[in-house]
This record gives sequence, C-alpha cells and structure tokens, in this order.
Amino acid sequence: MSELSQVLRHLIPVEDPRSLVDASTGDDAGVYLLADDRALVVSLDFFGPVVDDGRDFGRIAAANALSDIYAMGAEPLFALNLFAFPREHLGTGVAEEIIAGGAEIAREAGVPILGGHSIDDPEPKYGLVAVGEVHPDRLVTNAAGRPGDVLILTKPLGIGVITTAIKRAAVDDATIASAVEQMATLNAEAARIARSYEVRAGTDVTGYGLLGHLRALCRASGMGAELRAADVPVLSSAAVLAEAGHVPGGTRRNLDDVSSDTSFARGVDEITRVLLADAQTSGGLLFCANPDRAESLVDDLVAAGLRAAAIGRLTNDGPGTIRVL
Repeated sequence: MSELSQVLRHLIPVEDPRSLVDASTGDDAGVYLLADDRALVVSLDFFGPVVDDGRDFGRIAAANALSDIYAMGAEPLFALNLFAFPREHLGTGVAEEIIAGGAEIAREAGVPILGGHSIDDPEPKYGLVAVGEVHPDRLVTNAAGRPGDVLILTKPLGIGVITTAIKRAAVDDATIASAVEQMATLNAEAARIARSYEVRAGTDVTGYGLLGHLRALCRASGMGAELRAADVPVLSSAAVLAEAGHVPGGTRRNLDDVSSDTSFARGVDEITRVLLADAQTSGGLLFCANPDRAESLVDDLVAAGLRAAAIGRLTNDGPGTIRVL
C-alpha cells in the first residue's frame, strides 16, 4: 500500500446513494448522480514544472488534468485553473505563458475555463479542476474488469525517465519536443474510440506507473493480471536514459511499492521493470477490452495515430497480483 493510500483509507466512508464513485476504488475522478441518465464526473490535478518552457508546461498540465475525465468515459464540460506562482516573478511573462498553454489545450478539448484560484508560492504549480458528464450506464471504472479482458495501453511509457533527464540537461531538443508532444496530447480520441467499443473498465497511467495503476484496477475489480513486457510500448530513448541513471525517485518508489504483488519472469531485466513502474505525466489510457473485440479496438486506435498495443489480460489470480512475462 502506498503512503497516500494509507492516508486516504482514513477518509469517512461516503454514504450518499448518489455517490457512484468515491475514493474507495482508487478511480480517477469522483462521480455523482444527477438524474437517471446523467452523472457528474469531477477531478483535479496539478504539479510543478516538468519542462522549462512555460507554455508547454501549461499545455501538459491541462492535458493531464483532463485525462481523468476521459478515463472515466465522460466528456469534459468545463474547468477551473489551479495556479501557484512566486509573486516576485509576476512581471516576467512566465505566468501568462503557463495560463495561455492551459487555455490552448482547453480550447482543443472544447471546454471553457471559467475561472480558478491562485496563490503566492516559491515553486510554480499548475493544473485544473476538471468537470465532465457521463451517462451512468457508460461509466468506465477501476471496478468493472472481468477475467479474460484484454489490457490495452494507448501511449508508450518512459516519460518520467525522460523528464528527469530533461531536468539534468541530458537530452537533445528533438527528444524534448517528442516528449512534450506526447504529454500535451489529449486522451480524447482514445476515449472516444473506446466508448464506441463499449469499454467499461479502465484508468489512466500517471504518477503510480503502469504497474501501480494496473494493480489498483485489479484490486477494485477483484482480478489479477498477466502482463507481456515485450508488448508494452516504450519511448525509444527511455531505456538508454534509464540505463544512464536518469530514473526519478517516484519511479523507484513505485517499483518498490508493487514488488510484493508483482512477480517477474526471469527474462524481465531491471531496466524493463523500472520502465513498467515509471511515473508518467499525462500518460495514456489503460483499457480492459472484450477479447472478441480487442484486436479491432487496437487497430482503430493505431489508425487514429496512437501508439496503442494489447499488453496482457486480466486473470482469476489473487486480486491485485500481477505476473510480468
């Protein structure tokens, strides 16, 4: 159990019958029933800079926050800014660039930013409160996985390693540009395609890495999982950078945290294990698809320009356990 999970388990249980999803399942957003055919999906996310360019930071943070709405099968309605910035640097234009980057992604998603809240803080931080809507029957949650479901990932791993290398000035401009493009890409199209296949179980892959988020899904669904390491898409430079030691502390904590629930085949080397636990920023979606339709779903995702792949399946193994082959 992660340190955050240990804190969250002390929350008072939600007894409101209109609360469809709360913190107990580790899902990406809270869901509240408005009517028989309408449910509100609400999340928030913010963090410090992962790149030097202010506008790119704003774009990445906004795409990351909106991902929670897409992961739940919902359409975003509107957002609010969450912004921390040092007052003494307000005249530099950086704050405006960060906010402009967030607004750019919100426009791309088709949602207005209606306002927000800002504070004076020595370290800049930015993100969104994101609000969406979904029909309750089309909700995508951690708890709806079934044995045999095929696991499909829509973005490659390795962003945590690359952003760590960026902070250490250890990557070239082309690698930075490619990483920024991936992080600022909305998960809207992946979610739209998944909805057309009536996917009901899934999550997004962010700070806890693929293994951490998969374990949460498995626990909520009462399932285990089998993961094929060779089939998991990884950014081309990530393995080399990991071998050079550019591994974030969060990634190492992730790997340590899942170790008691994860068994690795002998041929899965240490760098692969690190990348499977790599802490992602604005990562992809992880879907549980009907095995009869999984191949077609992957084909449609790839046709839409996504580096999607089928990477494993849910099993009847112990809830929350993962076997990496």
